[in-house]
Amino acid sequence: MAPAGIVLAAGASRRFGGIKQLAELRGRPLLSYAVEAMLAVPALEPVIIVLGHAADEIASAIDFGGAATVVVAANWQEGQSASLQRGIIAAGDADAVVVTLGDQPFITPSVISGALDQLPGHDAVRTTYDGRPGHPVVMSRRVMDAVGGLSGDTGARDLLSRFRVREWEAGHLCSAADIDTREELAEL
Repeated sequence: MAPAGIVLAAGASRRFGGIKQLAELRGRPLLSYAVEAMLAVPALEPVIIVLGHAADEIASAIDFGGAATVVVAANWQEGQSASLQRGIIAAGDADAVVVTLGDQPFITPSVISGALDQLPGHDAVRTTYDGRPGHPVVMSRRVMDAVGGLSGDTGARDLLSRFRVREWEAGHLCSAADIDTREELAEL
C-alpha cells in the first residue's frame, strides 16, 4: 500500500482573526500552497485535506483538484489531535502518512519526498529546520496506530518520543515559516 499525504487545516485561526486558510498570499489562498505541494508528490495516494472550522466555506473557495480527498474533523475544537486522528482514519490502510500543516506555504514537494525517503528503518521521521522540529512528519503504520491515544491541542510530539524517530534537517531546502497572524502574512 502506498503512503498517504495529510494536510491539517481544521483550526479556527483565532490569533489570525479570520479564516486563515483563505487569506491571500501572492494572489492565492494560503491553504492552496500546502495542498499543491502535497499533490505534486506522486508517491502519495491519497492526499487528504482535513478541514474543520468554516469547512464549507473553505471547500467551496479552494480548488482541491480531483486528486485530493477533503474530510471534516467534526470535533476540530478539541485541537490538533482530533484533526490528526481524522486524517489517519481517512488514510485507511496506507502503510505510512506524511503530515504537513495548511499554514506553511513554503514546504516544497521535494522536502515532502525527502522526508518520506528517510523512513526506512525508522518508525517516524521528524523534519527539522536549524535543529527545531517542524513538518513534514512521516509516520509508519506503528505510529499511525497509536495516534488514537492523543488528546487536546497536541500534535504528535509526545507520541513520537515513544518510537524510533529519524530527525532530518531540511532548513537548507525550504522555509518552515508558518502563518499565525496577519502581521506574519504581511511580512511575506
